[in-house]
Amino acid sequence: MKRIVLACIILLSCVRGFSQDLTFSQFYEQPLLRNPALAGVFTGDVRISGVHRSQWQSVTVPFQTSGISAEVKFPMRWDDWVTIGLQATHDIAGDVKMKRTQLLPVVNYHKSLSGNRDDFLSVAFMAGPVNSQFDPTKVRMGDQFVNASFDPNNPTAQVFSRTGFTYWDAGTGITYNSGFGEDSRYYVGAAVFHFNRPKVAFYSNNTSTTLQNKYVINAGVNLATTEVNRFIMFGDLFLQGGHRQFLGGMLYQTELTRNYDEEQGVNLSLGGFYRWNDAFIPVVKLDVHNIAFGLSYDVNVSKLKTASNWRGGFEFTVSYTAAFTGRSLEADKVRCHF
Repeated sequence: MKRIVLACIILLSCVRGFSQDLTFSQFYEQPLLRNPALAGVFTGDVRISGVHRSQWQSVTVPFQTSGISAEVKFPMRWDDWVTIGLQATHDIAGDVKMKRTQLLPVVNYHKSLSGNRDDFLSVAFMAGPVNSQFDPTKVRMGDQFVNASFDPNNPTAQVFSRTGFTYWDAGTGITYNSGFGEDSRYYVGAAVFHFNRPKVAFYSNNTSTTLQNKYVINAGVNLATTEVNRFIMFGDLFLQGGHRQFLGGMLYQTELTRNYDEEQGVNLSLGGFYRWNDAFIPVVKLDVHNIAFGLSYDVNVSKLKTASNWRGGFEFTVSYTAAFTGRSLEADKVRCHF
């Protein structure tokens, strides 16, 4: 009976968690998942970012989540810019190997609002296919338990009409970013994901189960305190289907060495983030010229902390940023970055 209860708890947790969008602890490293209009809001012309996350190993089968994004900026007329990007994620959850793979192209237009090209209003659109599936051989049904013992060879009356499906998803967003002081930046933004309310059900005759809209408010500040030190702050607030969540925090960055030829050196960042009623997240990040590495760990503070013994999971990120040689001087004039 204890095994049956534990299996039910895990299954319900998977269903509840899968009804919400995935969230990375280093969420600022996958900005397109925060807001499509954050595409291109970085220093340089091209950025490629990757992330891998493993969690809940102390409670059940680890949940594995990976993501990769790419962004390229192109100059337009009247000091405007356009960014073309792509966001891909792959998620495997729980005993039944619940998988979700999404491939979402994005287009973001940056409109210059001032003569000194310091203020930009960005409007973006993102849409693409999403595939969801699970392994039916891993499902444990109630009628397969005999005398409180599970036998996978026991027949079950449960029949699945399909174990996977594909739907189209879409989102849109807007951001405003500007600067202040000598070398400080900020942005604010808002986004709506799943505005097309795609149908997400494994039973083909179920037409009422849809992915609910997710509304997001974003903010970020890059504050220079000295020539070699700065505070970098991020915060997201979102609402989806009555579920609210806040994730925010700060990094303190210091310059270890500088390459004056490339204007990029080695920077070390330390800080922490907090996911409301869920986890405290210490973070360390190392920027080595054009490549950055990040490592974080979720210290679980939710109601599951007793079972997890405060353990959540590791997350590793890597990103590459570069400027095109042919137009790096022109791109440097446009302060559409963070």
